[in-house]
Amino acid sequence: MKSVYQSERPVTRSRLRLFFGGLYFTWRRYFQWFFVSSTQYATTFQTSQLPFKVADHCTPLYRRLRNVDMWLQENKVTNLKLATAKINGLVLKPGETLSIWRLVGKPTKAKGYSEGMVLNNGSFIPGVGGGLCQLSNLIYWMTLHTPLLITERWRHTHDVFPDANRTQPFGSGATVVYNYIDLQIKNETQHSYQLLIRVGESDLEGEWRSEQPLPQKYEVYESDHLIKQEWWGGYMRHNVIRRKVFDLNSNQIGDEFITENHAIMMYEPMLAGGTEVV
Repeated sequence: MKSVYQSERPVTRSRLRLFFGGLYFTWRRYFQWFFVSSTQYATTFQTSQLPFKVADHCTPLYRRLRNVDMWLQENKVTNLKLATAKINGLVLKPGETLSIWRLVGKPTKAKGYSEGMVLNNGSFIPGVGGGLCQLSNLIYWMTLHTPLLITERWRHTHDVFPDANRTQPFGSGATVVYNYIDLQIKNETQHSYQLLIRVGESDLEGEWRSEQPLPQKYEVYESDHLIKQEWWGGYMRHNVIRRKVFDLNSNQIGDEFITENHAIMMYEPMLAGGTEVV
């Protein structure tokens, strides 16, 4: 990598500080939603599909994860069904912004949400509404294959599970925590886009559709992958996510930087398969 990320020792914050910090950022987000007029949020839905599919993806609903009870994944599916019902069919018009949490709302037991798996400081705990990161991950990955602009995305701070059966580059997801850690996407094109999301029998399935076919294609890839032992004794994983842009004749016309990732590893790094460890 051209520059090496300088990490700090992981800090364990008190429950009191986490509570008041969350309260502050939650109410700051409410203020932004309802009093900052410069952002126009998408609120239009339609059942008829826009004519052109421009990106699609699906991810498994159930994974066999070490030390993760299957009931957490069953509850996650319940939570995904409730959340996708609030998003499916959304039309993102030119100039509008999609906010995951503004559409889904706060996941509570009163709304039918169950305890699913919530990542917390490199571990996981049961939490109401847990598992909705699978929804934000899917939407983020699909959006990288469109001209839509991602205006807010938060990376995972910890790399919890090894790469077994990984089909996307490390760090190509987007974590969410109600309501201040959000995924927001703006449509700066001249055409409307429609987001379709459904919970299938075995997969979470999604599509972006548009009024017009895309004039280009995208290939998302990682570069500068590095696992580095830090001065405080642990390991951190780093990479850069980029995308190649092709015209409709498959000629490459661009190579764009998307983001970089830095995550604390919660498992021993594997020194095989070409992974660079320093």
